[in-house]
Amino acid sequence: MDRRVFLQTLSAVALSQLLGACQQNNRSSLGINCLQKTLPPPLIGKFRSESQVSLQMTFQSSPQEIFSQLERWHEETQSLTSKDSNETVSESMPPARLASLGDYWLTQAIQKELIQPINVEALSRWPALDPKWQQLVRRDRKGNPSQDGEVWGAPYRWGATLIVYRPDKFQKLGWQPQDWSDLWRPELQGRISLLNQPREIIGLTLKKLKQSYNKENLESLSELPEELNRLHRQVLFYDSTHYLEPLILEDTWAAVGWSSDILPALAQEPDLAAVLPISGTALWADLWVQPQISQSETSNRWIDFWWEEAIANNLSEFSAAISPLLSQALSDKSKSQLLMVDPDRYKRSEFLLPLSAKTLGQYQNLW
Repeated sequence: MDRRVFLQTLSAVALSQLLGACQQNNRSSLGINCLQKTLPPPLIGKFRSESQVSLQMTFQSSPQEIFSQLERWHEETQSLTSKDSNETVSESMPPARLASLGDYWLTQAIQKELIQPINVEALSRWPALDPKWQQLVRRDRKGNPSQDGEVWGAPYRWGATLIVYRPDKFQKLGWQPQDWSDLWRPELQGRISLLNQPREIIGLTLKKLKQSYNKENLESLSELPEELNRLHRQVLFYDSTHYLEPLILEDTWAAVGWSSDILPALAQEPDLAAVLPISGTALWADLWVQPQISQSETSNRWIDFWWEEAIANNLSEFSAAISPLLSQALSDKSKSQLLMVDPDRYKRSEFLLPLSAKTLGQYQNLW
């Protein structure tokens, strides 16, 4: 699917949805709950036409809303399974469902029993995933990473924390941001904004100190508090939502943010540029997860669809994220190629994994 065909397909999506409504009686049903503007509409239409599945798409504006929907589905399931034993559960169960959940929320979803393990033996392309992705979703029943754990999600897209900046301001300085350590340069005092996220900001400071984002016992690093104080003196403000607007208005010169926000902004704002830091960064992944009593052949077909080679390539080309199964180089016009600029930087990057209660307390004290 090239760019011309991709855009032409948009006009056919609405028609396919109308036709799908007429054929629902002859189709399997599948409910999908995911974030807005994350799945290219032509690819959704392609699944509909090829699978003959009646899709019920629900789009949310934030990960918190998706998590809240999982909680509501869990309550609904609990209510149905607690009914009179004379009524068979299968007769009252809702249709198959899947939700898109960020890996950051996975531990909590497992602990609250909102989701169930996925039967990867029923997924044809699971073996094609790099072990790094397979291990991300292998967890024990407490949500902790485990080599022998069950598989609780199917990764289908990923992104990273980036530095976004104004090249015109740095041209005057004679250098361009390349790594986290650049945020500490005196020229940037009062000129940067940071995410209001302890794991992200303390984590990038750990990277500057050649440590892991997931390091336990922060008190063992005597230099960490002073490094954070020095960084704090550089910051104009902290915000996890509106950090791009001041950059566009030239109130700041650089910001730390997520690729899912930054890549679309780069396509609209020619005065901005971004970089994945040399020493590595924090990675995030969106996963397909299955609510309790919801696994089906239909949901397996949906997961496998996003792992098909052509679909994975198109998802990476036409959205603000990368498929873990991307098999070809992205075009020069694709902003997502920024995430693949250097394989070594990717290898040095990490997912934010669960930490012990003691270490989380240290994070809060430092923050």
